Amino acid sequence: MQRLLEKTLDRLIVEGRLTVRWPDGRETRYGHGGGRSAGAAIKDGATVRRLLLNPSLGLGEGYMAGTVVALDCSLYDLLDLLVANVMAAGGGTPIMRLRTCLGRLVRRILQYNPAPRARRNAAHHYDLNGRLYSLFLDRDRQYSCAYFRRGDETIEEAQAAKKRHIVAKLLLERPDLSVLDIGSGWGGLALTLARDHAARVLGITLSSEQLTESRARAAASGLAGRVCFELQDYRALNQRFDRIVSVGMFEHVGIVHYNEFFAAIRRCLAPDGVALLHAIGRSEGPSATDRWIAKYIFPGGYCPALSEVLPAIERAGLWVTDIEILRLHYAETLARWRRRFLVNRDAIAALIDERFCRMWEFYLVGSELAFRREGQMVFQIQLARSLDAVPLTRDYLAEAERRAARTQSLT
Repeated sequence: MQRLLEKTLDRLIVEGRLTVRWPDGRETRYGHGGGRSAGAAIKDGATVRRLLLNPSLGLGEGYMAGTVVALDCSLYDLLDLLVANVMAAGGGTPIMRLRTCLGRLVRRILQYNPAPRARRNAAHHYDLNGRLYSLFLDRDRQYSCAYFRRGDETIEEAQAAKKRHIVAKLLLERPDLSVLDIGSGWGGLALTLARDHAARVLGITLSSEQLTESRARAAASGLAGRVCFELQDYRALNQRFDRIVSVGMFEHVGIVHYNEFFAAIRRCLAPDGVALLHAIGRSEGPSATDRWIAKYIFPGGYCPALSEVLPAIERAGLWVTDIEILRLHYAETLARWRRRFLVNRDAIAALIDERFCRMWEFYLVGSELAFRREGQMVFQIQLARSLDAVPLTRDYLAEAERRAARTQSLT
């Protein structure tokens, strides 16, 4: 097995240099030495076998278990070099490409998320120790892509700018509009809409931890009369709203349920209403969720290509009134989360355990590189039932963001 893995690495590593320390202590160097360099120590033969047969899953599990460690470099350096070479090889080794093809064949089964399963999947990721997310997110606990106008903003500044950008696209031009927030997280966006824009908001989530925190925040801020949070699946909704927003939730819907999701948007959106969908997507076309991510981080999740989303919107009879692609914004967001996570790593290890820290570090690094190197992006799709629900041009967006910025500065 080790000899096969050595031959695989010898063919794969063409950019930079990779040093591997094998279980017997021998070191081998791969690549031509130019550009980036990194190293890995593999501790046992079982890990060698897993790396050969299922590289993505084997590498993640090996790092979690401590049987793969970064050698004289950071985990970021190691994964960056590996990702660069996988992309240069057109998707990696033949085994990696075969597993991707097999993943596409079974993805409809893996992404089948009826309400009970969707609830379990949400609990897997979001019903962790409540203090965890406060140790690496911004103060508002925005757990989605921030918005960087310059690129040097703090995470707090960029998340506030993200909310302003979303508010502008929702056209909250008059008070007392009813808003549905699908996947409301810890309540930050819903509270902002109620406090700064006099909206009446229903936020729904499948996470009991998020529900408890959101309700507590609404009560503490005196907004419980304008904001309501419920533990509810989007498919159970029937009431009408002037505006609908969904940020960072669509990745959990599953491709099998896209028709249901957009049918719910149409059913719940007022005839002159506006909706905004903010989600992670992929630029290279339909694919499958990484096996390690699906097993340990987001079971049932998938980040779609626009070619998989737009047909479902068309079938629902909705107008696409605007599409914006945010490219490196999530890479910058994840970089800031990763730095905060590492600063607070000891506290998180004490809160949960060391294995969790290694798993979460692998998740944050791998996700950042997916946006920097592998074609992941964020899309925002503005939707309406009526073709004249939004202005004829996009000129309104900049002025709406400026107004929102002034409003936030006064609160």
